[in-house]
Amino acid sequence: MEVRLSDFSDQWALRFQEEVRQLSSLFGGIITRFEHFGSTSVPGMKAKPVIDMMCIVSDIALVDAFNARMQALGYDAAGEWGIAGRRLFRKDGEHRTHHIHVYQSDNPQIERHLIFRDYLLAHPEEAARYSRFKEELAHRYEHTSEYSPAKKAFVSDMEKLALAWHANR
Repeated sequence: MEVRLSDFSDQWALRFQEEVRQLSSLFGGIITRFEHFGSTSVPGMKAKPVIDMMCIVSDIALVDAFNARMQALGYDAAGEWGIAGRRLFRKDGEHRTHHIHVYQSDNPQIERHLIFRDYLLAHPEEAARYSRFKEELAHRYEHTSEYSPAKKAFVSDMEKLALAWHANR
């Protein structure tokens, strides 16, 4: 997939809310909480214009029964996609608009993602540094298959700062 990096848009929060309504209707009460995370949730950050949504459920095994209904909405069901206990759904193929990450409420990935988001929200200078780094990578790499691995070490280091910040709060 081609790297598409965009300036921050207030529309991203609206698109998150629209998808919350649609997914709430589809899944009924099995989703107990929705979270907007990733770069589109941090004002001022450049981001791939793909809304990262977290859906938290009490029983991850119930989610697989919704694969066909998600496909009817334009999502592909990617299964765990490298993270144990997650179900990933991606909307609109090569021109993705949403990534839905479904986790069972006791999955430790939830806290990791939300702490990183909250760290960036609390530290705009770090969000700006991350944004600049992503922009540099987008100039160097044309495809996400190169771009995403290239930012992994940077994100890991920043995530460690976020976890330390959270532990000291």
